[in-house]
Amino acid sequence: MLDDSLSTKVDNVLAKLGKALETGDVDAAVNLFQADCYWRDLVSFSWNLKTMEGRDQIRDMLTRQLAAIKPCHFHQDTTELASDDDGVTQGWFEFETDVGRGYGHIRLKNGLIWTLLTTMTELKGHEEPKGNRRLPGAEHGHGKARRTWKEKREQETSELGYATQPYVVVIGGGQGGIALGARLRQLGVPTIIIEKNERPGDSWRKRYKSLCLHDPVWYDHLPYIPFPENWPVFAPKDKIGDWLEMYTKVMELNYWSSTACKSASYDEVKEEWTVVVERDGKEVVLRPKQLVLATGMSGKASIPKFRGQDRFKGEQQHSSQHPGPDAYKDKKVVVIGSNNSAHDICAALWEAGADVTMVQRSSTHIVRSDTLMDIGLGDLYSERAVAAGMTTRKADLIFASLPYKIMHEFQIPLYEKMRERDAAFYEALEKAGFMLDWGADGSGLFMKYLRRGSGYYIDVGACDLIIDGSIKLKSGSDVDHLTGDAVVLKDGTALPAELVVYATGYGSMNGWAADLISKEVADKVGKCWGLGSNTPKDPGPWEGEQRNMWKPTQQQALWFHGGNLHQSRHYSQYLALQLKARKEGIATPVYGLQERHQLG
Repeated sequence: MLDDSLSTKVDNVLAKLGKALETGDVDAAVNLFQADCYWRDLVSFSWNLKTMEGRDQIRDMLTRQLAAIKPCHFHQDTTELASDDDGVTQGWFEFETDVGRGYGHIRLKNGLIWTLLTTMTELKGHEEPKGNRRLPGAEHGHGKARRTWKEKREQETSELGYATQPYVVVIGGGQGGIALGARLRQLGVPTIIIEKNERPGDSWRKRYKSLCLHDPVWYDHLPYIPFPENWPVFAPKDKIGDWLEMYTKVMELNYWSSTACKSASYDEVKEEWTVVVERDGKEVVLRPKQLVLATGMSGKASIPKFRGQDRFKGEQQHSSQHPGPDAYKDKKVVVIGSNNSAHDICAALWEAGADVTMVQRSSTHIVRSDTLMDIGLGDLYSERAVAAGMTTRKADLIFASLPYKIMHEFQIPLYEKMRERDAAFYEALEKAGFMLDWGADGSGLFMKYLRRGSGYYIDVGACDLIIDGSIKLKSGSDVDHLTGDAVVLKDGTALPAELVVYATGYGSMNGWAADLISKEVADKVGKCWGLGSNTPKDPGPWEGEQRNMWKPTQQQALWFHGGNLHQSRHYSQYLALQLKARKEGIATPVYGLQERHQLG
């Protein structure tokens, strides 16, 4: 439903909110919110990623921040019509602060604010060179000793890290590091990305050969350069690798491949890092002001320890090391795990002629890809959404506008529909002995991902092989030990094996901080990822945002960046703006710096 009265309703609330904020009337601003309310701020008010829940938290934030932030010019975005969904009025708005410009989303219930999203879009005086501000490129006219674009780029490449120092060093050159590097380059922040692999995209190329994106193309664009309209819906790993390599080149990123980061330490007095790397066989010392660990959620392999691993005569691999199925025809393979990688690897091994058994140690959430595409993502990230006028930016902001505290309430009905649609499929899977779950509260895949980053599989065909017995399944019993030629479970079952694949996931990203910096710094920062939901593998207390991701941490000048392609695209903008502000000496009073509760 779209009409002028809805826009008027949004206009009225925004006018009152803007006036209250401009005049510093905290009580008047707070009274515009209903009792059950949420304000999610991405950098603009808090210089943090922070969700205020309830009037008291909103009052506290405004009391502390208003004088420094100086918000003004709140007005509805007239290019986006207000709408009504089951009695909830929604609208879009623009605003300014003393140092930046912002964009937001508002939901009203009974004339009061229910949810508010405020995001920083740019810093005044430090706008990206796009649109009317784009660089000319060619220098018309004439002059002696003029340098071409190529010559200037070659000079930058040869000097940065040697004659001149980067302001930011990003450790990790996968999708996260590349997306952040692109944002920082557009903001004029000298940055070097450190990557151990030989080529950009190798973190994808070097995985098992059947790996592909399980998220659809509309969800996975990188900043500035979307995938072409004829790009496949689910891109194979090598295609993604080539895209990342191309992107790195055309976005002119200072990307140090085949470079190992040996150590990093922070000087509290000089307020700079000493980062020691090995490049081209030589040690190079970098001294950036800011250090970003973009090593990825799927970076630090978690390999369980079982008795007898040293006696096993066959091969043992973590899923990240698994080369693919070609060498294992007619071999007996046991795959420990039952999430995305385990299913992909099992299916590829079966196709190659291996005798493969999956060991499912705990329940797994399964959702069929087509069903997820239709019910879970279709309104925001699909060809249907594009045809209806949905843009990537708008979709990202709609998704970001839902506070994590209540996001599960929006997800549960969707997964109930999926369960109903595919009831026969789930019945057959359980009949085969597979242990299913729908998340701690029935909220399905997205909440599992946000809370723990594991525990699910988007089915692209492997489940049918479990149902018909092509992939053997042993569920409900953990591994006890290995013998020379078998995996023995705690129930006494011996599974003959010539290859054991540990599809057992990854550790917390702050494990990289322990390796590169120190255990003390890793413990000071605490766990990365998770919301503090007190659901399995996401212990409390409640944080309300992803722990330590894309925002200031307890260690000065240390940041974490990662997640899937969607998150790498969306949150790289806010991290880049925080780093740019610090480079330019702009005051960044952080509200609600996350406390450390979990060590990782």
